[in-house]
Amino acid sequence: MPHWAAVIMAAGKGTRMKSKLPKVMHLLAGKPMLQHVIDCVRSVQIPRTMAILGHGREQVEAALDREVEIVVQEEQLGTGHAIMQVIPHCHEVDHIIVLSGDQPLIRPETLQKLMDVHRSSQAAATILTAAFANPFGLGRIIKEGDVFLRVVEEKDATAEERLIKEINTGTYCFNVAKLREALKNITPKNVQGEYYLTDVFALFHSQGDVVQTYCTEDVHEALGINSRAQLAVAEDVIRQRILTYWMEEGVTLIDPSSTFIEAGVVLKRDIVLQPFTILKGKTYIEEDAVIGPHTTLTDCTVGVGSEVSHTVGNQAIIGNHCTIGPFAYLRPGTILADKVKVGDFVEIKNSKIGVGSKIPHLSYVGDSLVGESVNIGAGTITCNYDGVNKSKTIIRDKAFIGSNTNLVAPVEIGEGAVTGAGSTIAKNVPAHTLAVERSTQRHIENWVRNKK
Repeated sequence: MPHWAAVIMAAGKGTRMKSKLPKVMHLLAGKPMLQHVIDCVRSVQIPRTMAILGHGREQVEAALDREVEIVVQEEQLGTGHAIMQVIPHCHEVDHIIVLSGDQPLIRPETLQKLMDVHRSSQAAATILTAAFANPFGLGRIIKEGDVFLRVVEEKDATAEERLIKEINTGTYCFNVAKLREALKNITPKNVQGEYYLTDVFALFHSQGDVVQTYCTEDVHEALGINSRAQLAVAEDVIRQRILTYWMEEGVTLIDPSSTFIEAGVVLKRDIVLQPFTILKGKTYIEEDAVIGPHTTLTDCTVGVGSEVSHTVGNQAIIGNHCTIGPFAYLRPGTILADKVKVGDFVEIKNSKIGVGSKIPHLSYVGDSLVGESVNIGAGTITCNYDGVNKSKTIIRDKAFIGSNTNLVAPVEIGEGAVTGAGSTIAKNVPAHTLAVERSTQRHIENWVRNKK
């Protein structure tokens, strides 16, 4: 079997992005656009992936996993020059597929078809093309009938050639041995003064080698991202792909136009997503959950049949059959067991809440361990931070915390204990004990009249 490698060109600066980030590191559906291309390559099981880096190399390299091989292009002298840097690393590689790191909408099925055409035709090169209604600025595919002749860049094309609709997407398959020889014969004699990789196609044609083309049906795959506006267009395309995929997998979207799901999210069937739901990062949601409306979850897990509305969650774990919201805030380290209720205007951080416990409204629980079947009354605050250290609050099973209780950590409330409303509890409370802390109520007669 021939040996394949993928080469992803990612050395450009992306001046029009006007950003401190290298262009290929800008996020698309929650992942850098370069990672979308890498994931596409891996899905067709190409054994080696090489990334050509230049501008912002350190930032890009730091974001890549170790399986991606790095090739450095110190000077950006064109696409041909970029591939020249790769050839010395292609020992025992028979064919390479060349992609652009700023074209993240390429799909695995298209790559597979391109490779199949390349194999079956035994071509020196195979070009992925697309038919654009308005191909301004793009390299044109010049043919005589169905026979490929060459690629002409926009700036070098004649007026007649600019009328051609079929364009070069910048994705290719190459026979490495033939490419190695062809690269020795290209020159930077063009308007840009660069080494065009596309010049090798005319050389192949002139010496009788086969150059094949495959035209994708989805023109979005050819979209290169060079500006924030183009990034927004690509975001919309990939968002629609993601939404369609999950609906086909059995997820109900009440209003797809107001639903946003990033690429790393995993959903099970019979989930209902209400309007203005945003799911980000590695969020994972089990069957029969109802999420939204107006909910944003980032890197969260939601169990079977749970309902989460008007809530912001970040790195939180929600068990089965929980009820969350409205207007809850679940911060990192929140772990809710099954059948937990978290009501309106409740904030939880770095805390474990046991089975069946309730925090119905207007409370803050931080750095706490809450047992099973605990009821925490409205306005309860765990005072866990003294300005220097954060201390732990422990509330044992079946405890009842009265409204407007301040729990001054470190403190432990015993099993079945009760705190009186309005108490500030700074000492441990034994099991099955009522703890009340209030100063004596005083009445000062005529105080209001005297103040006036």
